[in-house]
Amino acid sequence: MRIHEITGQAGRSRILVGEVMEEAARFLPEDCPLFIVTDDNVQRTWGHRFPEARTVIPIGTGEGIKTLETVRDVCSRLLEAEADRSVFLMGIGGGIVCDITGFVASTYLRGVRFGYMATTLLAQVDAAVGGKTGVNFMGYKNMIGTFNQPEIVLCDPRHIATLPPSELGCGFAEIVKHAAIADGAYFRELERLGVKALDLDPGVMEAIVSRSVEIKARVVGRDEKEAGERRKLNFGHTLGHALEKTTGMRHGHAVSVGMAFAARLSAEKGLLSQSAVERLENLLGVLDLPVRADANAAAVIEALGRDKKRQGDVVHFVLLRGIGEAAVEKIPLALLRTLIPETVAALDGSTPR
Repeated sequence: MRIHEITGQAGRSRILVGEVMEEAARFLPEDCPLFIVTDDNVQRTWGHRFPEARTVIPIGTGEGIKTLETVRDVCSRLLEAEADRSVFLMGIGGGIVCDITGFVASTYLRGVRFGYMATTLLAQVDAAVGGKTGVNFMGYKNMIGTFNQPEIVLCDPRHIATLPPSELGCGFAEIVKHAAIADGAYFRELERLGVKALDLDPGVMEAIVSRSVEIKARVVGRDEKEAGERRKLNFGHTLGHALEKTTGMRHGHAVSVGMAFAARLSAEKGLLSQSAVERLENLLGVLDLPVRADANAAAVIEALGRDKKRQGDVVHFVLLRGIGEAAVEKIPLALLRTLIPETVAALDGSTPR
């Protein structure tokens, strides 16, 4: 087991990589009644291994449930069970479950203790780590949320082996992102181990998950509320979120396309070599992630203009100065309006892998 910690204004978080679900009770507070939030698939597959809880609250599945209505339903169940401030709320599932659980825990009775058991690769390397919570609003991702650190995050490696390829891709995109923005040596390791990672070699995957958690924990520890350095974790997400909204692409695939676009933009601005762009695109390809997608330019531009990272007429856009080094640049919306139609036009007719 590998342990990482994040300490910030929102509390201290311990991330345990390699710990199994059956041992979860050892890390939970003994004096707090346990309430579990999960989704239908996770409960069906892993429910027999959940720690003993007063109540298990299922919330359905899919991005469509990540709403204030679901938050209302969870809070109603907590009220019906007479849950008070002494409870511990545990989200067992992927990123959607973690986001909803964290948001409910941050707001129910003005805040209760909480943690996660992350069951997807995306949740283990990204969504469950760092203290962001939130729900979608009017079709826009994570428009309403909080910063609040989970006390404990357990990453059981067995869960990864049960995931479909499309779900694995969401996690692999975030893994590539971590290496691209922060660690050139890690990027080279991914280039070397890409096939073994796709085969879900247990030792390789535990090392990869741990390294990505370490990178994100370090960044969040220095900039918990995204005032500066944490913005680098948005590499690929600016265009990615716009693609998610307008095309329905899965998060990892959209972010993958967004990273490829950001790398090309970095090269056009003279920050990144063409060979580095090709290395990034090649690694994404090895991991069965797309670098192109069909999209409607006008719709993408409209969605991008509503991104949380927009400030006035500019967007804080994450570019690369090299593999392993990111920079946040203020890119005028007018420039993106010019570039995106050309990019989308270049993408038309292609199909994501």
